[in-house]
Amino acid sequence: MLVSMSAVLLLGLLIWFLLRIRYLRWVDALVCGAFGFLLSRTLAAPLVQTLLDGVNGFLGHLRF
Repeated sequence: MLVSMSAVLLLGLLIWFLLRIRYLRWVDALVCGAFGFLLSRTLAAPLVQTLLDGVNGFLGHLRF
């Protein structure tokens, strides 16, 4: 849950930044949000969650 909240926050900030520099329009952001919402209700949701968990595990093992 903590990782998904962090991902939502980071993606939200990225969308806000892209809207701010006018690289992304509001319609594009709404379509992306609707797609993500609908994707979470499909059979692909566990696959996406597994992929995000794998990326999180990889990034957690990186040492700077």
